[in-house]
Amino acid sequence: MVTTTTKTAVITGAAGGIGKELARRFVERKVNLVLVDLKLEALQQVIAELGLDDSNSLIVAADVSKEEDVENYVNKAVEKFGTIDYFANNAGIEGPSGLIEEQSVKALDLVYNVNVRGVFLGLHYVVPVMKKQKSGAILNTSSLAGLMGAPGMSPYIMSKHAVIGLTRVTANELAPLGIRVNAVLPGTINTRMMRQIEENFGNPEAFKKANEAATPMGRYGEPEEVAAVMNFLLSDEASFVTASLYTVDGGMVGQ
Repeated sequence: MVTTTTKTAVITGAAGGIGKELARRFVERKVNLVLVDLKLEALQQVIAELGLDDSNSLIVAADVSKEEDVENYVNKAVEKFGTIDYFANNAGIEGPSGLIEEQSVKALDLVYNVNVRGVFLGLHYVVPVMKKQKSGAILNTSSLAGLMGAPGMSPYIMSKHAVIGLTRVTANELAPLGIRVNAVLPGTINTRMMRQIEENFGNPEAFKKANEAATPMGRYGEPEEVAAVMNFLLSDEASFVTASLYTVDGGMVGQ
């Protein structure tokens, strides 16, 4: 175990657009990084792009829906850096689109296993680490879909509502210990996930134009704009912020 005063952040879904941009923000803050995603090759590309090395980073391939994988990435983080000061519980999938009668139980289980079970397991294993060190900040990635409904995406929308519930429960449990738990709720963001959702609805260009028209700011957000809010919440600048839901949606929630 390395003894250091430098803080350590764990990011799941770190090879995705938002996860990578959050990692970039942490690099600027000289925070040690533990980057977690399904594929080692994708994580290696992030490491190369951000100019990281073994002294300040660790990559762990993991399926966040599998308990042994989650326990492993948490243990490896503590073994290498000693602490977990910031936890971005960020991994998620969109799942298939379709009306409620068209959605399969298999699709529901797939989305829930990653988006809900994965978030729960991350909390389950990271929280004891933070309790032991008596400090920490956690950020769960929900979605604007966690506050509203939309046709054709029932498993995804259900799962993101569940993340908000997990955030509120955990925040209340940990607030007396000074450990903060918040959620970020992105709207339509220029990421691979959004491209897939557009494809799922059959007419990507029309779907994109409709979403832009429904957004008061008239455009999709960028991953770095979400990462900027996440970076704030996972910093001492947000020292009195917990149990909060931060939308990054160009004003859609205000309509």
